[in-house]
Amino acid sequence: MRVIVDAFGGDNAPQAPIAGAVEAVQKGLAEVILVGDEEKIRAVATEMAVSLDGVNIVHAPDVMEMEDEPRRILKDKKTSSMAVGLQLLAAGEGDAFVSAGSTGALIMGATFIVKRIKGISRPALAPLMPSDKGPFMLLDSGANADCRPEMLVQFGVMGSLYMENVLYKGEKPTVGLLNIGTEDTKGGELQQETFKLLKATDLNFIGNVEAREVPNGAAQVIVADGFSGNVLLKTMEGTASMLLGYVKTLFHTNFLTKIAGLIVKPHIAGLKKKMDTSEYGGAPLLGVNKPVIKAHGNANAKAIYNAVRVAAEFAQTGVVERFGEAVAASAIAEA
Repeated sequence: MRVIVDAFGGDNAPQAPIAGAVEAVQKGLAEVILVGDEEKIRAVATEMAVSLDGVNIVHAPDVMEMEDEPRRILKDKKTSSMAVGLQLLAAGEGDAFVSAGSTGALIMGATFIVKRIKGISRPALAPLMPSDKGPFMLLDSGANADCRPEMLVQFGVMGSLYMENVLYKGEKPTVGLLNIGTEDTKGGELQQETFKLLKATDLNFIGNVEAREVPNGAAQVIVADGFSGNVLLKTMEGTASMLLGYVKTLFHTNFLTKIAGLIVKPHIAGLKKKMDTSEYGGAPLLGVNKPVIKAHGNANAKAIYNAVRVAAEFAQTGVVERFGEAVAASAIAEA
C-alpha cells in the first residue's frame, strides 16, 4: 500500500510526520510519500538524524495553515502540502492519505478533490475512541453540524461496514444512536426519525444510547449528528485528561503515595495506553472515494505512525468501494 503523508499538517510538523513516516517505512507497514517543501523536509530530517531512505518526497511549496479558511484549499492554496497530497490520491498516485492539518480544510479538500462516493450525502469524520469493552467508532464527530435522518443512517451503514472489515475482521458490530434517553420515543425530530430508519435496516442496531453509557462500551458504532458527536468527543477527551492528571497528582502527594505509585505503575501505564487515542491513529473520513485519515492536530510521531498503519489497513480491505453499494442497498442513497 502507498500512503501519502502531509508533512506540514499539524502542530508538530514537520518533525512528527517525518519521524512517523520513517518508522512506518522501516517497519514495512507501507510505502510512504511525504508531501511538502522538499528542501525543508530534508533539512529537518538531517537535524533529527533521521534517514529518509525508502521514503518518497513530492514537493509542495505551500502550507495550509490552521487559521486558513477551509475553502482556500480549492483556490489559492492548491500547492499546499495538503492539497497536493489529496490531488495525488485522486490521481491514483497513492492508496490513502494522512494529515494532521486543519480538519475543515481536509474535509473540504477530500470532498471536492477526492470527491464523495456516489449516493452518499456527506462524508463523516469517524474517530475510534476507547471504551471499557474496547474501541468504538463515533460518527459524525464534527464534519456535519446539521444533519438529516438519512445522513445519520448512512453514517451507521458506513461505520458498521468499516468496523466489520477493518477492526473486527468479520464480526458485525453493534450500532447505537446517541440520544438523551434509551426509550424509542426519546430525542427531537432528528433522533426519532433516525431511530425508525435505523431499525428498518439490517444493521445490528441496539437502539438509543445515552452519553453516560458510551464509555462503558454501550455500542461499537455510535451514530450522531456532528454537533452532538463533537461535544461527546471533546467531553471524553477532557475527562480522560483530567482523571489521568488527578491520578498523577495523587501518587506524588507524599512519600507513601510515591511508593504506592511505583507499585501500581505498570497498571497505570496499561490504563494510559488503553485511554490513549493516538493508539488508534486518527479518524477515517468515511464517504469519499479513497481512504483519508485525519490525525489529531497535536499528533506526535507515534500517532502519525499509527495513522499510516490504519490508512494502509483501510486501503487494503477495499471497503471504500463497498460503501456506496451498502448505502444503496439500504435504500437511503442520495437522489
